[in-house]
Amino acid sequence: MELENRTIRHVMIRLVPFLILCYFVAYLDRVNVGFAALQMNKALAFSASQFGFGAGIFFIAYFFFEVPSNLLLERFGARRWIARIMFTWGILAAAMAYIPQISRSMGVSPAYVFYGLRVLLGVAEAGFFPGIIFLLTLWFPAAYRGRVVGYFMAAIPLSTVIGAPISGALLQMDGIAGMQGWQWMYLIEAMPALLLAFVVFFYLTDKPADAHWLPADEREWLVARQAHERAHRESVHSFSVKEAILNRRVLAIALIYFGANATNYGLSFFLPQIVKAFGLTNVQTGFVTSLPYIVGVISMVLWGRHSDRKLERRWHVAIALLVAAGGIAASAGLDNPVMKMIALSIAGFGIFGCLPVIWTLPASFLSGAAAAGGIAAINSLGNLAGFFGPYAMGWIKDSTGSFGAGLLCLSGAGLVGVAAVLLLHHDTALEKVSSPQDGRAAEGGSAMSP
Repeated sequence: MELENRTIRHVMIRLVPFLILCYFVAYLDRVNVGFAALQMNKALAFSASQFGFGAGIFFIAYFFFEVPSNLLLERFGARRWIARIMFTWGILAAAMAYIPQISRSMGVSPAYVFYGLRVLLGVAEAGFFPGIIFLLTLWFPAAYRGRVVGYFMAAIPLSTVIGAPISGALLQMDGIAGMQGWQWMYLIEAMPALLLAFVVFFYLTDKPADAHWLPADEREWLVARQAHERAHRESVHSFSVKEAILNRRVLAIALIYFGANATNYGLSFFLPQIVKAFGLTNVQTGFVTSLPYIVGVISMVLWGRHSDRKLERRWHVAIALLVAAGGIAASAGLDNPVMKMIALSIAGFGIFGCLPVIWTLPASFLSGAAAAGGIAAINSLGNLAGFFGPYAMGWIKDSTGSFGAGLLCLSGAGLVGVAAVLLLHHDTALEKVSSPQDGRAAEGGSAMSP
């Protein structure tokens, strides 16, 4: 066990903080459009439906390019492909600052430029998240994946906890050098992605066998352990890429992820506008918006570790999604700002608590190229909710004049995810694999406590 503890600790320290930083930047560039809307919608005369459509169309492009991108990552290696992804999305995220200029030069409506850039951003970023999930399956044995994916995905709520106040403050740069605050926000928040692209290329390692930064005994243990787990999975059933993508369990997990993402993105893109309606300044809006995400950071870490410790996945996803749906539904009927934020913070616990545990499900029965394709399929299908959630919220807001019915719609999507996970068969025996060195099962809490 000492060798196992030491190896996992070294890999954790080397990879996880850096990957959290990368995903923090990615997610901030994906959802900062919600803060831009506080000024951009008025400046460019966007309705709530137009904004919701443009915010969500990112995920349509993401859907079509996700699987091909992840298969290319598996072929060329994570280091090169993730660096390419980060550089191209950084360029396009910065281009969002120039929607008015591009619109005038092309003689088209700003709305069409907004839609086009969001589509291109989706194409550029496709493959990043499932690529990292696939990379983590190569580096961490099954018993550690709930907590590791939880640490990594904590970048989602962290990007709002830290990014929301920053975005709110950047909006105050209105008028500097002839640019509006929302334009400065896009431009400044795109810069880290461009810089990190070069760091990724030189820092990441594609697979444990290439990890010369690990001592020889640790490298050999990790390679043997991962090979042993892969052989165990494939002895039960070995999937081709096509079989993995069309597998009923993969499609069921995609439906679960769809429900989780509908609650997440529908709320993320519109929460700044909901909070702004309390009568707050942009900076105050940033701080208040971050509250459900502070709860989400705690939830991701603790719920993922609890799932590992119990080596139980299905009920951990179902309970968290039920909490998410209940919190969002309760917020729809509350007008008091304090009570509304308490309900949304409870929802934040469920929304973010379920996400890392969902990603332990495909890794328990897929490996190799099939894992790359299956994980990408789940992510691309599930992320269609990133279009459904924001567009439904915007359309309902324009139709009813309030966000209440839209929040109930998001709650309903969460309940669909609950039903799907309760109907899913998940065999945790595939995760209880003995190490070839010691012949004992790796239990979720038995090794290193990160």
